[in-house]
Amino acid sequence: MALRAVWLLFALSCVLNARSCCAYTCPAICRCTADSFQCSKETQLASRTGPTSVLRLRLTHLPLKRVPSHAFKELINITIIEISQSDCITHIQTHAFLSLYSLAQISVQNINSLRFIEKGAFTDLPKLEYLSISNTGIAHFPDFTTISSLSPNIILDMADNMEIDIIPANSFQGITEEYLKGTIFLRDNWYLRNIQEDAFEGATGPTVLDVSSTALRSLPPNGLRQVKFLKASHAYALKSLPPLESLAELLEAELTYPSHCCAFHTWRRKQRESALKNLTKFCDLMNTEIDPTADDTSLINGINFQYQDLEFDCLSNPFVKCSPKPDAFNPCEDLLGFSFLRCLTWIITVFAVAGNLAVLVILLIGHHKLTVSRFLMCNLAFADLCMGLYLILIAFMDYHSRHEYYNHATDWQTGPGCGIAGFLTVFASELSVYTLTVISLERWHTITNAMHVNKRLRMHHVTAIMVGGWAFSLLVALLPLVGVSSYSKVSICLPMDINTLGAQVYVVAVLILNVVAFLVVCYCYICMYLSVHNPEHSTRRGDTKIAKRMAVLIFTDFLCMAPISFFAISAALHMPLITVSHSKILLILFYPINSLCNPFLYTIFTQAFRKDVRLLLSRCGCCNSHADFYRSQTLGSHLTCTQKMSKREPHSLGFYAYHIKMKGCFLNKGTT
Repeated sequence: MALRAVWLLFALSCVLNARSCCAYTCPAICRCTADSFQCSKETQLASRTGPTSVLRLRLTHLPLKRVPSHAFKELINITIIEISQSDCITHIQTHAFLSLYSLAQISVQNINSLRFIEKGAFTDLPKLEYLSISNTGIAHFPDFTTISSLSPNIILDMADNMEIDIIPANSFQGITEEYLKGTIFLRDNWYLRNIQEDAFEGATGPTVLDVSSTALRSLPPNGLRQVKFLKASHAYALKSLPPLESLAELLEAELTYPSHCCAFHTWRRKQRESALKNLTKFCDLMNTEIDPTADDTSLINGINFQYQDLEFDCLSNPFVKCSPKPDAFNPCEDLLGFSFLRCLTWIITVFAVAGNLAVLVILLIGHHKLTVSRFLMCNLAFADLCMGLYLILIAFMDYHSRHEYYNHATDWQTGPGCGIAGFLTVFASELSVYTLTVISLERWHTITNAMHVNKRLRMHHVTAIMVGGWAFSLLVALLPLVGVSSYSKVSICLPMDINTLGAQVYVVAVLILNVVAFLVVCYCYICMYLSVHNPEHSTRRGDTKIAKRMAVLIFTDFLCMAPISFFAISAALHMPLITVSHSKILLILFYPINSLCNPFLYTIFTQAFRKDVRLLLSRCGCCNSHADFYRSQTLGSHLTCTQKMSKREPHSLGFYAYHIKMKGCFLNKGTT
């Protein structure tokens, strides 16, 4: 009889639907209709052992459109229901799983056609321990507020539902009667972008939360206090953590970005320091003399109680086991790391930006014609101004992320801000070095060929040279943006990524070129000094002055280039001699030193610049007397120099020196 009933059910369902029939473990207890089914009270199946109750019901490849209300209401002893592998089911109706007092597991999986789970579909399930709704097409987070499970360790698996993009407020309220100490899996929901702030409101827990492989940008600040294990790997949009107080009981975390692990390390350390202070105060108080009166005894008991709470807090909140751990390139510290470095950065930034802006303004709007020297000084000032802008970005980001850089590190280092800062600093550095080299070569060439007018560099020559310098600097600065090395490796946005051969060659080549440029500058200044120096005509005081100025120029270049090039080349060859934390001192103090000193040494401290400033102010009605004095002095100086030059032998070094002076090229590095 049982075999005949099974065959009749199969034939009937095939008539109603041309596709395959319901595949049941115990098909005799369920009846199929055109778009639904109904499971009746458990029957006594014929067997040698007598009556048998259905404990597990597995429905696969259902060709039906819906799971109806009260579909399983008479299966009072059912413990497991699985519905899977269907291309037809579109929705689960209200009270589909109602008052099933023995039901422990519900699994709705691999049903991409499922779009809606009506409110109250899961109601009054006191023994429910596992609920899985995975790999479906539902667009809205289901309603679980009426489950009312008595099991505190319930597991809710909502994985791989590609249409869910938000989890609304109070979504987990009512899953259990008391505390939700179980596990919530939200992994592989690639379009899940937001968990609303009150999503866990009314639900104390969970203890395990998995949001891996989602598009979440943040976690809610409420309802996560009981979480002990947090998994958020491959959640690349999750670049900031909620307030750490909301994860007070966290013991283990698997995150996406190493910087987030710094948050727990710093926070637990501060907690222990605070606990140690309180413990010290407690010990000091216990060492005082207290009379054993009733009031004093109650005071002692109160103190002992507080001490026990403190001890329990220390023991129950160990350091969080967190991965991935921060690497050597991104230690657990603020962007600039040291307080004194933060202060010095702002000082250097102010002087570098103000000095170079002043030089550009005076040179570009002055009344003098744009000469070769002025043109080169403008290029140098612009390059050094870009370095000042880089320092502004770094200093501002450090101020903005102070004490919470772990929450800003990923956004900063992988975002456009760090890319712009890195581009500015590399472009400024290379253009500045290139321009300093051209200035040195131009002045050496001018002094060497003082009497050969035809051999002097003209404006179109220098313009072509500087166009090449701009192209080279732009190329070097753009390469890390297209994959050759990277600006996102470290917090100060320098191309320190040497993981590939191309990146290693790039970094080493740039450093070697800078060293070569420094050697060229030194050679040019030494040759200039030897050319100008003449024991017969130069005084000791004049030689000393020239030597001092050259020494200052070469020393500032050496101070900028030598330590950085030495340590950077060693690091590029995988032999680092200092840590990234200590390298920040070099990179902030020495790296921009040329940008700070150049406008003063090459322009502002020269007499020609002071003259240009006063002549410019005279246009506004200020410093008229000084302007008239400079105008008259310029004419007189020109006549005097002409007369003195005519008295000197045409091929003497003294003639060269006076000629260079008259042309305004004699080591003033000025603007004439």
